[in-house]
Amino acid sequence: MTHADLLPFERPLGATPLGDGTVRFRVFSLDHEPILALGSAEHAMQDEGSGTWTATVAAAAGDDYTYIVDGVHLPDPHTRLQPDGLRGPSRIVDPSAWTWTDEEWRGVALEELVVYELHVGTFTEEGTFDAVIPHLAELAALGVTAIEVLPVADFPGRRGWGYDGVYFWAAHEAYGGPDGLQRLVDAAHAAGIAVLLDLVLNHVGASGEQAIRAFGPYFTDKYSTFWGEAINYDGEWSGPAREWAIQAAEMWVRDLHLDGLRLDAIHAIFDQSAEHLVAELARRVHAQRWHALVIAESGLNDPKVVRDAAHGGWGCDAAWADDVHHAVRTLVTDEHEGYYAEFGALGDLAHAFRDPHVHDGRWSAFRKRRFGAPAAGCPPERFVVFDQNHDQVGNRALGDRLPPEARPLAAFCTLLSPYTPMLFMGEEYGEPAPFQFFTDHIDEEIAIATRDGRRREFASFAHFAGETVPDPQDPGTFAASKLTREEDPRLRALYAALLRARKLLPRGPVDGVHSDDDARWLRVQRGQYTLVMNFAADAQPVPAGAQRLVLATHDGAELRADGTVLLPPLAGALVEAAR
Repeated sequence: MTHADLLPFERPLGATPLGDGTVRFRVFSLDHEPILALGSAEHAMQDEGSGTWTATVAAAAGDDYTYIVDGVHLPDPHTRLQPDGLRGPSRIVDPSAWTWTDEEWRGVALEELVVYELHVGTFTEEGTFDAVIPHLAELAALGVTAIEVLPVADFPGRRGWGYDGVYFWAAHEAYGGPDGLQRLVDAAHAAGIAVLLDLVLNHVGASGEQAIRAFGPYFTDKYSTFWGEAINYDGEWSGPAREWAIQAAEMWVRDLHLDGLRLDAIHAIFDQSAEHLVAELARRVHAQRWHALVIAESGLNDPKVVRDAAHGGWGCDAAWADDVHHAVRTLVTDEHEGYYAEFGALGDLAHAFRDPHVHDGRWSAFRKRRFGAPAAGCPPERFVVFDQNHDQVGNRALGDRLPPEARPLAAFCTLLSPYTPMLFMGEEYGEPAPFQFFTDHIDEEIAIATRDGRRREFASFAHFAGETVPDPQDPGTFAASKLTREEDPRLRALYAALLRARKLLPRGPVDGVHSDDDARWLRVQRGQYTLVMNFAADAQPVPAGAQRLVLATHDGAELRADGTVLLPPLAGALVEAAR
């Protein structure tokens, strides 16, 4: 499709420096003729049709601007930097001014991914992109091949998880803005680490809905989400909203050299179009940067998410597999409330090693309906697994991490699985700090609703009876979530050993799974290697036909002459079978 074939709002949106001392501004504004306010000057804009307006004027990177819509100064929906927050002016950014040293970088193949999820604001004391850079070498030495950065699209205030972002294109100023992110990406590539970005396209934070809505029907009441108004991806005048989202995705991988995107909660991206937004986004991101990965957080348990378009799929490279997490967590802890209630049987984990969708069409008591479909035929690397992440830690009332006794076996299960593993920041050394839910809402009404809602959410959980749920708006909640880097050296050594051992294992599905539900042991065959796991409260021998003990999570593990492996409680071992 040529530029001339594109509808006006399908052409490059936002402020684009042209390299000749001018900048082209293009914005969709359906019902009002916008005026470009640049510094102290105001500029009329040309009507391109279909509600799209443009102006090319003398300007440069660093200049601030707004659009005057119906008499009100508003940020550009496609702003790349909000130096003064959500309600300040937008600032022109020129990607051509950045210096890159990653010309030879070719990304990391999906099969080689070991993902490390981190939150920029709490990963270091400084809480900036630049402050992450000194830690890249230690992550690479551990065996990490990609960092996944929690959302940075500009959100209310200075601190927050980022899932209430408003401006899809703008790197949060408090983290260092797009300049800081560019430096982080370039340094990561130099360290051999890919950079993935968590992108939220299912809603925007309530603090910014009014400003976006002024430009046109970006939202719809046809659907609803848990977190805010659904975005209009399939109704009248949905084209500009689709371009707003997809051009943002293209921008992140093209201009900032990101190696991929993690799409938040795609089950809340509602779209009845012939080509679903997620499928179009994956197609266009892959066209923009050949090695870029699109990873979905999908609550659908539907293999179409990772199947190619030629086979009726959406073309994502991978999807998160929450069922694997639930199967592991309920076996290494005694938690069975909420959605954990339908997990906890050893057979769930045995199933999960063969198919990441434990709910593969079977009855879900939590949902009170059949749910999911088998992932048969999908390569296992297309599913991302973890024993901790920002949701499964941070959405607990106190943000507490896995208990110490559960960590070694949980890591063993996920890092030696056939799936793509992901670590949550600090888990590799037993970080004691929680990851709590924190916000910095700029609207008092929203702040109060968030605080009260958080407390109501956990009022009925017996596990948290008598506990005070931290106030998300309290700066102390944010401060308490910063990594202390107080480490357990033995746990760090185990993680490093597990990631080294992972490279020994053959790719592809497991070769066999055996379990004893009464004795609570599980054995998984991967080529000539066997994973043996003891989920019981007592030590016990597990039959393995083993000749050599490769590694164990605990010192008490012992290979016996009869080929069994004596395992302490909540322990695992990797053994090599007799050839």
